Amino acid sequence: MEYSKSKGYTSTEQYLSDLCEKTFLKLWVFPNVVKEDGQEVCDVLALFDDCVFLFFDRHNTKLEESIPHNMDEFIVNWKRWKKDAIDKQIRTLFGAEKYIRSGKKVFLDAKRKNELPIKISSKTCRIFKIVVAHGAQTACKEFSKENMNGSLAISYSEENDDHTDIPFHIILDKKNPIHIFDSFNLNILLSELDTITDFKQYLIEKENAIAKYNFISYVGEEDLLGYYLQNIKEGSKHYIGTENLIFDALIISEGIWNDFMCSSHYKEKKNADQISYLWDEIIQKTCLNTLNGSILGDADFFNGPTAIHEMAKEPRFFRRELAKRMHSSIINFPKNELSILRNVSVFSSYNPSTFYVFLQLKYLNRGDYERDYRPKRRKLLEIACGVLKNKMEQATKIIGIAIDAPKYFDENSEDFILLNCDKWTDEEFQYYEKLNARFKFFETKNLKTLTSKVSEFL
Repeated sequence: MEYSKSKGYTSTEQYLSDLCEKTFLKLWVFPNVVKEDGQEVCDVLALFDDCVFLFFDRHNTKLEESIPHNMDEFIVNWKRWKKDAIDKQIRTLFGAEKYIRSGKKVFLDAKRKNELPIKISSKTCRIFKIVVAHGAQTACKEFSKENMNGSLAISYSEENDDHTDIPFHIILDKKNPIHIFDSFNLNILLSELDTITDFKQYLIEKENAIAKYNFISYVGEEDLLGYYLQNIKEGSKHYIGTENLIFDALIISEGIWNDFMCSSHYKEKKNADQISYLWDEIIQKTCLNTLNGSILGDADFFNGPTAIHEMAKEPRFFRRELAKRMHSSIINFPKNELSILRNVSVFSSYNPSTFYVFLQLKYLNRGDYERDYRPKRRKLLEIACGVLKNKMEQATKIIGIAIDAPKYFDENSEDFILLNCDKWTDEEFQYYEKLNARFKFFETKNLKTLTSKVSEFL
């Protein structure tokens, strides 16, 4: 089945949609979805596992037309801008959250012919509410020469006074947090946290800190992000704040992001991450084939557990290592004159109980590629995954990826399987043991084990 989605009605909505598709991937991003009554739910809806991301985008030009020379007039324009670009969007966000919680239907189109293909666990999902406010950056820079980026200052507090007369400072209720992005930092947030897991973990850690402290304040969302990325616990987990409970407030100074972006650690990380986008390309290709109806197989890519779904969970740091291992396996595929040759590699996931089996196959006499060869390749991949489970009791999920060895073939296809093996019966064990008597996966004398310790910042 082919799925047709909106790309956004305004230029800023289209920009937001494009950024979200890179971060959350095409399969889980839906712009301009509507309610049962035909009214729009939000500008962009992103879904993954038990998380719902509601994005509201608003571009108001009142401040762009009112550079702050006459302060009284400017304060009036500021209040009008804030009311339209922030306050109204927050109220609408609460309405969208209520609608999602109601369990009512969500549609992809205004005519309500195509229902959202992903089922939302309305009672148990975690909803993140995000407002993207455009139109303040130029005026913000003009307002103060000390302002670096023209981004909005944000504070979370229990105070009722919202201080609307203080330009470019937004006070938000810490009991029900809203995330405010702006023209400067939207691209930064969705480019630096450009995997589902990375973006989700940032928002979770931020909301945990908001709940923990009586008061949190920062000059721009980019500075909070820079602070977050530089605070790393054991195991590459980023955090906000401190474990010391004597502090009840957190204030982030301006310029942290700019300094971090100019550091050698940041530049080295960005260079090291380049290879990780091989992982994204594999997932995006399959997502696109699913949306245009050209995907083969019987997997439910929207609601069922799939290999692609598991691959999409990997954070950027782990994608870097997975892509490096995959690339190394391709480069090191053996060269000889045999017409049939295989190479199998096993990679670890960020989830310690999940593993990947990467199968490359050289098979010169393939016959009918789709009807004869690919079913055999998929079966071979399944056997390799089953044998790995027999040898690794701790594995609860094994994702199999099979391709034709790129050293021998210019064109390629991919097969994926997901083996859910947290409960492994003796019958399954014996079944794959018997099959492996012929194929002898992981029994070759050339088997190599590689253990390495890597750092996110080199």
